[in-house]
Amino acid sequence: MAERDSEDPTETNMTTAPAASPSLTTQQLQKNLKVSKQRERPITLLFEIPSAHTHQDALSKYVLYSIVLIRSGSFDCQRVSVERRYSDFYRLHTQLLTESREEMEEVMLPRKHLTRNFTKEVVTERRLGLQDYLASLFSLPSIRHSPSFSSFFTFSELKTSHCLLRAGQFSPAVSLLENVLQIQEKLLPWQKPTLTVPTLCALAVCYRDMEEPEKAFNVAQKALPIVRRYGGVRQRRGGVLEQQRAGLLEMLVEVGYELARPVATVQEELSVLRDRERGEVNTASLKEMVVKQFI
Repeated sequence: MAERDSEDPTETNMTTAPAASPSLTTQQLQKNLKVSKQRERPITLLFEIPSAHTHQDALSKYVLYSIVLIRSGSFDCQRVSVERRYSDFYRLHTQLLTESREEMEEVMLPRKHLTRNFTKEVVTERRLGLQDYLASLFSLPSIRHSPSFSSFFTFSELKTSHCLLRAGQFSPAVSLLENVLQIQEKLLPWQKPTLTVPTLCALAVCYRDMEEPEKAFNVAQKALPIVRRYGGVRQRRGGVLEQQRAGLLEMLVEVGYELARPVATVQEELSVLRDRERGEVNTASLKEMVVKQFI
């Protein structure tokens, strides 16, 4: 059976329409048809750059563009955004040219002016151009499925959040990680479901150290089905997902006892995993695995 993550959902968000009853009036049938069509609207991702502002520090001056990601075709009440410089767009463009030069031939990155880069007119022109640029990238299947594309929206925040985590600044780390998670979940129809696992693991570690066991337990539970599904036979023995699975199970057992939750099944799964892999699964805790990222 084909895996769902191999599909491309500019795919439709389809829900089976109820069978029409002979007793329904024409008006009711029309209403049902309208509802059915609304359910079948294609899900896609929209990019808006509603604003930009100039940032200046002791060493440089640059413009930051605020990018809002919106999932259309479904009710999306979460307006999540990131800020990026023109140089970030340029790095993305260079990387994508290396990966998919043929598809990128007709995609033009707005040029950088040699002068007047900070005038209102130039910033507005570039802001609208960068918005169209992201839409053009997303229209290309190989690009919207590229890890480089998703990384553009999350890498900087993930790296900063892990620096904060290692410094014991868990509250600001959580704020960044939750924003990253929202972005990743918007990207999920076009990216592998495992995209969110490292973020969920980092959040679980933060909540655990903030002495919020309920949140830590819930986040670990959210990550576990993904690593169960995509680990095991899909990975070499002792692979990253299996290591994360072991760390998540261990945290669920520890926090579950603290919360007086039934964890016997989880504890048995952890024992079976350890025995099956015969030491090939890393015995490091989830926190030890998380803090080693981005070093």
